Amino acid sequence: MIFKNIEAVEDWDEHRKRAEIGTKRKALCSHGRHRSNMMLNPLRLRHLNRLDTLDADWVTLNLEDAIAPSKKKEALLNIVLFLSHLEKCPSCIVVRVNPLDRGGEEEIRFLRDFSFDAIRLPKVRYRKEIERALSLLPEDRELHISLETKEAFRDLAHWGGIDPRLTTVNLGILDLLADLGLPQRLVTDGPGNPTAEALLAKFLLDARTAGLLPVSFMYQDYRDLEGFRRWCLREREMGFDAKACMGPAQVAVANEIFAPDPEAIRRAREIKAAFEKASRRGEHGIMHTKYGFIDEPIYRDALNLLE
Repeated sequence: MIFKNIEAVEDWDEHRKRAEIGTKRKALCSHGRHRSNMMLNPLRLRHLNRLDTLDADWVTLNLEDAIAPSKKKEALLNIVLFLSHLEKCPSCIVVRVNPLDRGGEEEIRFLRDFSFDAIRLPKVRYRKEIERALSLLPEDRELHISLETKEAFRDLAHWGGIDPRLTTVNLGILDLLADLGLPQRLVTDGPGNPTAEALLAKFLLDARTAGLLPVSFMYQDYRDLEGFRRWCLREREMGFDAKACMGPAQVAVANEIFAPDPEAIRRAREIKAAFEKASRRGEHGIMHTKYGFIDEPIYRDALNLLE
C-alpha cells in the first residue's frame, strides 16, 4: 500500500492534496511483460493505493471517458499525488489522458515531472495528433494510442516508424464499432462472429505491420469470467498476447492464458541453437532429428517467441 492511512487521504481537499505531493519517483518499467493491461479509475483512492501490489503487467490510470468533466481535475490531482509517493511498482504505469484538444495537452504537461511509463492518447484519428503528443512527452516515456475511430482503423499500418517511443496500440472496439455504424452485439455475443474476427485480424496485422504491440479490447462484463476466458483463448489462437482488463479477476485469467508456453520456449531455444550452429558452418537450412527441416523463417519464428 502507498499510504498506510487511506481514510485520512480520502478526507483531504484539493489544497491538502497539493500540499502533500511527494518527491518519490519510481524507476521506469523494465520487465517487458504485456499480458494484461488493467484499467483503473483514479477517483477510487483505495484502488490507487494498491498500485504497488497489483498483478497486472500494465495499469492504465484513466482520465478519459469514465471520468465526468467536473471530476477530471480531481482525478488528475489524485494520480499525481499517488505517483509522487510511489517508489516501487510491479506494474508499468500508463496514464490515459483526454484528447489533446479536450484537455489532454494540458494533462501531459502537468504530468511530465512525475513517474509514469507511458501516456495513452485516445480517439486518435490522424498522424498529426500522434506527432503532437510525442512533442509533449519526455524523451524516456512511451506513447500508447487507442484505436477507436475509422480513420485510425484505415491508417494504422502506415504509422510505423513515426518515433520509437510510439510502442503500443489498444483496441477500443465499442467506440470503433459505433464509428463504423456497426452493432455492439458483434462482440458482446461472444467469439465467433465473422465481422468481429475480421476487425480483430485487421487490427492485429496492421499493428504488427507498423511495429506496434496490439492490445485487444476490454470485455465490459467483469463478472462474466467465462466469457472473458473464451475471448482470451480465441485471441491467443489469432496471435494476440496482450489483453485489456477490468479488475484483478480478469488480470488473473489474462496472465494465465497469455503466459509463455514452457514447451514452446524450450522448442524455440533448441531451434535457435541448432540453426545458429549450422549457420556458423555456412548452412542456412538443416534437417533436425526432432523438428524436421529448419530454415531461416523457422529460425525467425523462434526468435520472435523468445523475444
